[in-house]
Amino acid sequence: MSDGTIPERIRWWQDARFGMFIHWGLFSVHGMGVWHEFLAHVRKAEHAKLADEFNPRHYRPREWVAVAQDAGMRYMVLTTRNHDGYCAFDSKTTDFTSVRSAAQRDLVAEYAEACHAMGVRMGFYYSLLDWRFPGSTRDSIRGPDEMYAAMVEQAHEQVRELMSNYGTVDILWYDGMKPWDPVLWRSAELNGMARRLQPGIIINNRAGLPEDFGTPEQTITPESRPWEACYTTNGMWGYCPADTTWKTPREILGLLITCVSQGGNLILNVGPDRDGLFPREAVERLRVVGAWMKANGRAIYGATASPYYGREVGWSTQRGCTVYVLAARWHGPETVIGWCGNRVLAARLLATGEEVWFEQEGDRVCLSDLPRHAPDPYVTVIELDVEGEPRRSDPE
Repeated sequence: MSDGTIPERIRWWQDARFGMFIHWGLFSVHGMGVWHEFLAHVRKAEHAKLADEFNPRHYRPREWVAVAQDAGMRYMVLTTRNHDGYCAFDSKTTDFTSVRSAAQRDLVAEYAEACHAMGVRMGFYYSLLDWRFPGSTRDSIRGPDEMYAAMVEQAHEQVRELMSNYGTVDILWYDGMKPWDPVLWRSAELNGMARRLQPGIIINNRAGLPEDFGTPEQTITPESRPWEACYTTNGMWGYCPADTTWKTPREILGLLITCVSQGGNLILNVGPDRDGLFPREAVERLRVVGAWMKANGRAIYGATASPYYGREVGWSTQRGCTVYVLAARWHGPETVIGWCGNRVLAARLLATGEEVWFEQEGDRVCLSDLPRHAPDPYVTVIELDVEGEPRRSDPE
């Protein structure tokens, strides 16, 4: 929950609540996800040949930004390098980059320019792990420290390049620290360098240090500090046309609401294809989510956990002296909200402003004369103005 202990530089991120993750790279060519090279034990030389095929002719990052904005997402995080070591940016440390292969473009630079021009906060995902180095694919047997020295040194230099060459970077999203040893990776030094070059940056916890926020993956696990659940739109990180398990708009909104109602963020992944196009299924779902956000965004942006119980109907959030009941389950003309420790002053449907009749008896608020069927097919939001800071009533 955001309070006076949270650094001011992170408040924009907490208020934003909803972001877009983009996993894109050489793995988008074969369309089997980011872990295919490891799981199928593809030889490094064979995988490297994909760089000769990865030339995204329809890559227009301003179109990506427009999709994110239409969905109500207020920040974006792009894969600059995944575990295979391929850099989508101009690095002086290696020739295994988009600039020195078929694409012949700095893909990260184009993304950064689009985000800056269109007013969206932007971040970089960076995998510390690089499968091209000795010892990097070991699961349980750790080699001597010197085995990893060159990989660690490369990571420091590449993070320096990313923090130096692309204007303002708002988020640094590490992944793949293997071995899990912040001393080996000199993580304190690495993050200190990033903060010197980007004083306003926020950094996740996956370089082995707590830093600014936690990152539960494919699960919602609330923390006592800022946190962000990362989810895929279907089941895979990265483009995978064989995976048709697309989340419905209702499921996506359910994830978002569950996160915000417990004080967290949601970052939702989209995996573009080899040409740089978002899957149609993802865009269609995000369009529906965006329409809901336009009508109900006040219950999400700048909101946090509410002390009121709302689980009979869904969840609740709050902003200041306003509580939002996010009714994913609609009980018909009447519903009761319990444990309200404040006097309710007004109630209305958030999307339309239509007043809702209510009666309060102690800490029980009965909302009545509601429509028999849910006004919104996904989640209907009821806005309650209360007297004072929302609080839960004391048990008897």
